[in-house]
Amino acid sequence: MLETIMKKKNLFIRIAIGFILGIFIGIILPEFSIATKVVGDVYLKLIKMMIVPIIFVAVAGGICNIESTEDLKRIGFKTVGLYVVMFVLSCIVSLIVAYAIRPGKDVVFTNPPVFEQEITNPSISDFFINIFPDNPIMAMAEGKILPVIIFTILFSSAIVMSGEKGKPVLDFINSLSTIFFKLLEFVMELSPIGVMSLMAFSVSKYGLGIFSALGKYIITCYIACILTYIFAMCLPLFLYTKMGIVKLTKSMYKVWLVTLSTTSSAATLPTSIKVSMEDYKAPEGITKFTLPLGCTINMCGGACSFSCLAVFVSDFYGINLSFKEIVTLIFVATLINMAAPGIPGGGIILGASFLSILGLPFDLMGPIAAFYRLLDMAFTSLNVTGDLVANLMIAKSEKQWDVSMINE
Repeated sequence: MLETIMKKKNLFIRIAIGFILGIFIGIILPEFSIATKVVGDVYLKLIKMMIVPIIFVAVAGGICNIESTEDLKRIGFKTVGLYVVMFVLSCIVSLIVAYAIRPGKDVVFTNPPVFEQEITNPSISDFFINIFPDNPIMAMAEGKILPVIIFTILFSSAIVMSGEKGKPVLDFINSLSTIFFKLLEFVMELSPIGVMSLMAFSVSKYGLGIFSALGKYIITCYIACILTYIFAMCLPLFLYTKMGIVKLTKSMYKVWLVTLSTTSSAATLPTSIKVSMEDYKAPEGITKFTLPLGCTINMCGGACSFSCLAVFVSDFYGINLSFKEIVTLIFVATLINMAAPGIPGGGIILGASFLSILGLPFDLMGPIAAFYRLLDMAFTSLNVTGDLVANLMIAKSEKQWDVSMINE
């Protein structure tokens, strides 16, 4: 039994055990829980430590490893453009759902949480000036995520344009990526202890009302994913290709079985390519370009995650987001979406960095981590679904696919 729990793939079970133990410790030993919060703080610092390295290697690797430059020139901009539109539309649907439910609002706490800092709210001109780094090394050192992403995009594009001369740098980045993701695994292995400490502190300080908020948050995320699937994917696909939701869903379940079990876009890629070509009859050339690219930069589930998370955390701490801050939220989510590593639990790191950019506290990422596999099942399923929907729309625009081909 113990050997099974300690297996690498069962990290989420260990996190769940740490979560439950944290609840009991918080109830039985409240003073001890508050005194030992330092353990949870160290865990959060380790997560913060990984944000910049993971974003750098994920974005750089995603751009540099696009193999066919000819395909990139022909349909690359069209594909990326569609991914951005789908992501923004997913954000809008999810924000509407989150603001309709307000999972972090009207929760009764023993000691209501208070956020004493001010949320980042620069002018539009200052915002665009500040996202371009004058010193990329300093931006990395100071943890300024958006300047790091902008520099990484430019740096990666230069590597691709350098051809064979840039290959040694690409090999170095791929090796660095392997090392950083291995380091991320080390940090994630500490999650059960970190979550136990943070959960014990949360229960001892805020009372059991925090479970009401977390439960509403999970329900909100699932409703947002379902409505995003209907309104941001099925509806546009039907309007453009006349492919209905029943016909789309009929084969999509094969992909969902993999995403629900692995919670990894990358691990699902072989299945999604097979379903695209065999079930939906999409052309091989476009499928093998759009789906790997989408696995890297198209994360509609991430849009739901970021939108619901921002509303949840802001309401939890009694912070009102202005319309300009919501627009900034969507813009930031769209950029940071490119850094999604496509691995189980990677959203925990990105969620913390997303909140950090907005100037919101990310202490709740500890308790959320205990449920994150449950959330990631929905987010990953939506991510891969968005890739397949975009793939069909691109194939239709290239006059290489039509819905009638499925019947044939």
